[in-house]
Amino acid sequence: MSTWMVVEDEPDIYEVLLAMFEMWGIEGVAFVDGEEAVAWIEDVDSGRYRGELPELALLDIRLPGAIDGTMVAERLRKSPVLGHIAIVLSTAYKLTVEEEKKIIDQAGADKLIYKPLPKFVELQQLLEGVIASRRAQISPDEKK
Repeated sequence: MSTWMVVEDEPDIYEVLLAMFEMWGIEGVAFVDGEEAVAWIEDVDSGRYRGELPELALLDIRLPGAIDGTMVAERLRKSPVLGHIAIVLSTAYKLTVEEEKKIIDQAGADKLIYKPLPKFVELQQLLEGVIASRRAQISPDEKK
């Protein structure tokens, strides 16, 4: 079974995403703020987490607290264990093309999508496409 990570502070979106994942046969690892997500990444890096690791992270950019979704993505990219994860950022706030590029570059994200999120099948295809693209970019040595 695949596992995907979600960092989303909006309860309705959080619940819908986890329900969708379940229908798709995907396990969800979910967090409501950046601090909780980064603490979990630290646990993974130190070997304290023994569960299946996610192949995708869907991160809301704006989160409560001091650590936003962009910072969570940056921390994922620095992780020796999770550094190759596919990262999709999401936001309800309209950004300029320049802001989009800056955030994607800063986060090391593969894609940025806007809320409301695409419908069920579209969202699944979009996320699976991002995972496939990320896998294709990883060299055989990095997959070990």
